[in-house]
Amino acid sequence: MRHVARIGILGLGLAAVVLACRSDPEEFREVRDGQRQLMNKLGDLEKKIDQVASRPAPAQGPSQADANRVYNIAIGDSPSKGPANAPVLLAEFSDFQCPFCSKVPPLVDQVLQAYPKEVKFVYKQYPLTQIHPNAMNAARAALAAHKQGKFWEMHDKLFANQEALQPDKLKEYAAQVGLNVARFEKDMASPEVQKQIEEESRVADQSGVTGTPTLFVNGKRVQNRSLESLKGMIEESLKNKT
Repeated sequence: MRHVARIGILGLGLAAVVLACRSDPEEFREVRDGQRQLMNKLGDLEKKIDQVASRPAPAQGPSQADANRVYNIAIGDSPSKGPANAPVLLAEFSDFQCPFCSKVPPLVDQVLQAYPKEVKFVYKQYPLTQIHPNAMNAARAALAAHKQGKFWEMHDKLFANQEALQPDKLKEYAAQVGLNVARFEKDMASPEVQKQIEEESRVADQSGVTGTPTLFVNGKRVQNRSLESLKGMIEESLKNKT
C-alpha cells in the first residue's frame, strides 16, 4: 500500500514538472514546493501505517458455530481474584506489552465490584513474542512477583509502563513494589516460571485463542468486551447454575 501511494505521488509530481516546464520559473517553484509538501505528508502517512501494522490485532471472534463452545480453563497456579467457591470464572489470556490488554483491568474491576461473591477472575499469560520483544520477560517478571505475593502490584506496574519493559526496568519495578530483588531475579530466570508460561500459552492455543486480550466466562469465549456483555454472560451462567 505504501509503495502504491508513493508511486502515485511521484507520478503526479512528474506530470506537474512537465506542465511546469511549459510555464514560467515562478510557477515551477510553486509546483516543486507543493510536491515536497506532498512527499512530507506521505512520509508521515507511512509512519502511521507502520504503527498500525505493528499493533497486535484484536482477537477475532470465533465463528457462529463455536459461539457456545465451552473450553476447560482451570485456575491452576495462575494469579486470581475473588472467592474460591465463586460459581463463575472469568479468565483472561493477556500480554503485558499489548496496548489493548492495558484497557482490560478497569473492566475486570467493574465486574468484580458488581459480582463480589459470584465471580472469580484468573489471569493467564499469553505473550505474543513474535511482535512484542519484551512480552516474555514481562510475563516472567509478573510470575516472579507472584511467588512473593505481589502479582497484582507488578501487573499494574507493567501495564503502567508498557513502553519500558526492558530487563533493567523490570528490576527497578520489582524494587518499587517491594520485592526481594535477588529472589525476584532468581525466580524470573527459573525453569518453573518458564514452564508455567508455556503451559498457559498451550491452554490458550487449545482454547482457540489467536490474539490478546481474550476472555472467557465459565469457558465460553467473550464476543464483546463490554461491561454489559460480560454481565449478560455472567447472569446466564448464574441462571444455568441454579
